[in-house]
Amino acid sequence: MQIDLKVNGAVHKLEVEPDTPLLWVLREQLGLTGTKFGCGIGACGACTVHLYGTAVRSCILPVAAAAAAEVTTIEGLSHPLQEAWIAEQVPQCGYCQSGQLMAAAALLRAKPEPTDQDIDQSMTNLCRCATYPRIRQGIQRAARALITAAQSPEDQQQSTTGTDMAAPSATDQQ
Repeated sequence: MQIDLKVNGAVHKLEVEPDTPLLWVLREQLGLTGTKFGCGIGACGACTVHLYGTAVRSCILPVAAAAAAEVTTIEGLSHPLQEAWIAEQVPQCGYCQSGQLMAAAALLRAKPEPTDQDIDQSMTNLCRCATYPRIRQGIQRAARALITAAQSPEDQQQSTTGTDMAAPSATDQQ
C-alpha cells in the first residue's frame, strides 16, 4: 500500500504495509536512526516521536495512523532542550535520550513552566542509567530559556537590572 508520510517537513511516498510500526519505517525505509527501539510494547519511550507535536511511541503506532500527519523525529527537533541537555550533562549512555528529548519537548509545548509534579507525570520514559534528576534539571533549564526568549528586549533588560521591581510601600518600610 502506498502511504504519504510527512516527516520533519518532507513528504515521503512509501510502499509499506499499513500495520508496520512507524518506528521501523522511520529507521529502515527513511534512514532516521535517531529514534531507538527499546521494548517494542510502548513501555520504555526510546521510540518517542511527535505526531502533530504530541509525544507518541512509534514502536506501537501503525504507519497508517501517521499517514498525512506531521511527524517529527529527533533529527527534526530544534529546541533549547538540546543545549540544556548538554549544559546539565544529562546523557550517560545516551540510548534513551532521543526519546527523553522528544517527550520533554512535548511537555514544554503543553506546559511552558512545568512543576516537578508535571515533569514526574509527563516523563514516563525509562532511563536505565537513572539520570532522572539531570533530566529534570535539563527540562527546567530549557523552560527558563524559552521564557527568556519569549520576553521582549525591554522585559529582558528590566529582569537583569531589577528595574521591574515596584517601589517599596509604606508598610514594607516598617
